[in-house]
Amino acid sequence: MTGTVRVSGAAGIGFVALLVVANLVLTSAGVPLPTDHPTLRELGDVHAAQGDALRTASALMPAAWLLATVFAAGLAVSAWEPASPARRTWALVGFAGVVMQCVTFAGAESARLALGAAAVDGPAAVAGLWGLHRASFGFNQVFLATALLGFALSRPVPRWHAGVGLTGAVLLLVSATLAPYGVGGAQPLALAGLVGWLLWLVWIAVAGVRLLRDPGAPRRPAQPRPAPRTV
Repeated sequence: MTGTVRVSGAAGIGFVALLVVANLVLTSAGVPLPTDHPTLRELGDVHAAQGDALRTASALMPAAWLLATVFAAGLAVSAWEPASPARRTWALVGFAGVVMQCVTFAGAESARLALGAAAVDGPAAVAGLWGLHRASFGFNQVFLATALLGFALSRPVPRWHAGVGLTGAVLLLVSATLAPYGVGGAQPLALAGLVGWLLWLVWIAVAGVRLLRDPGAPRRPAQPRPAPRTV
């Protein structure tokens, strides 16, 4: 069990590393962030010219989602016993949040790839696909918040680590709530979502290191031996 949980810790660190690399690929290519508000011409030109960067970043995502799921499963197991029923419930909430963010972000990535293909053929579908990508990306933040909230409350962690998780959860939830108002224009409180996302990465990286150093695998307390009978 301890070895498996350590693998989960490494998976969490690998997940963060892949996300950082994918975003560096996109930003270095000049691909707009979902929080940006480019014109349709700029949007079409960038996506038509940067098809290789889009495909490279998206090719990293399947491995990232797999690693995220392994990390979340290990973190939930490490918090399971001898935890109270309340902590077990929060561990399940955190695991569900990670799984749902993988599913939702797969939709957001699919919309971005489709946008790149549409931009090459013509600008007709660019606006609609960009709006779908922005909406999926915005709503995805609620599942990041769910994961942070669940795992921050599921196991004893240092106060600063719990504070990072809960602060990130609040910022991401606020940003997700305002996402519908930014689909066709400037994203409200875009900075809050960005800070929340960065705190999400920091929280996972620290949790991964903690699992590597101190897996905290569940162990049942040893049962006391019965006292010898005396005549």
